[in-house]
Amino acid sequence: MDARNGIGGSLTGLDLRAEIDRLRKERNAVILAHYYQKPEIQDIADFVGDSLDLSRKAQATDADVIAFCGVKFMAETAKILSPDKIVVLPDLKAGCSLEDSCPPDKFAAFRAAHPDHIALTYINCSTEVKALSDVIVTSSSAEKILAQIPPEQKIIFGPDKNLGGYLARKTGREMLLWPGVCIVHEAFSETELLKLQLEHPGAPIAAHPECPPYILDHADYVGSTSGILAFAAAMPGDTLIVATEPHIIHQMEKADPSKRFIGAPGADGNCNCNICPYMALNTMEKLYLALRDLEPRIEIEEGLRLEAKKSLDAMMRMAGATVGQGDLGPVRVSGD
Repeated sequence: MDARNGIGGSLTGLDLRAEIDRLRKERNAVILAHYYQKPEIQDIADFVGDSLDLSRKAQATDADVIAFCGVKFMAETAKILSPDKIVVLPDLKAGCSLEDSCPPDKFAAFRAAHPDHIALTYINCSTEVKALSDVIVTSSSAEKILAQIPPEQKIIFGPDKNLGGYLARKTGREMLLWPGVCIVHEAFSETELLKLQLEHPGAPIAAHPECPPYILDHADYVGSTSGILAFAAAMPGDTLIVATEPHIIHQMEKADPSKRFIGAPGADGNCNCNICPYMALNTMEKLYLALRDLEPRIEIEEGLRLEAKKSLDAMMRMAGATVGQGDLGPVRVSGD
């Protein structure tokens, strides 16, 4: 039996929530959960939020250990910002299709082929690609940062062509786009979305800018995960169609149980193809084991970490107080 896959006999009968709470205290650990995590993981976390928000929150704590329930590039970002803290990820196989679409060697060659361009890179990328970039952006800070770059400066935007294309259309700024996509946001069907609109006339659509244009064209609001949560809280109606990973709906329902939140459908109208398969690899069992064993651990060579941190620091300088915070910032859940 493989205990790390949550099926080992050694975990049978354990009160996982109680054990995780015990280990959190013993390890002086902070537990972070992205909005796309399963509800039970969100509910046990100290902070729930966007990836960079979470890393900055953890950086500000006196925790010795960061348990990041998200995907690998998020845990790496936490390590870049908190090199003296132990950072664990419940499952090292929790990757990202955007990161996979942009191998560092190919990105380096692409940059070398366009030496007059600077690289504006979405945070959904590896540490190595961050080190090859000039400025990292989040979905909430990208437009503000883009506005500060002289119009004559040529720009490579990667790895998400949908986010880059959305920014280009909105700002009129031409950019050379790396051809990466998020498999979750590519899964939404325009036809099924239109059917859903007919079933719920008047219900607005909130979409993440990682969605393709044929989804964004129907959206009443386009923004980061934190921004979508803010829109859900402020909208006057009682029904919202949500075009991003559906586990974000858990926070919406907790904030306002009187409203109805409907996940945008995939190709056949009711598939689970818009659930991130990488985020789903994290489980309560694996979180318990990560805290117990302090493994799998994120390690980054110091020279690489410092190179990657330069592009993150550039973002923080250019975005100021708004960096990575969307419209809400992380939601504190522990002790609520």
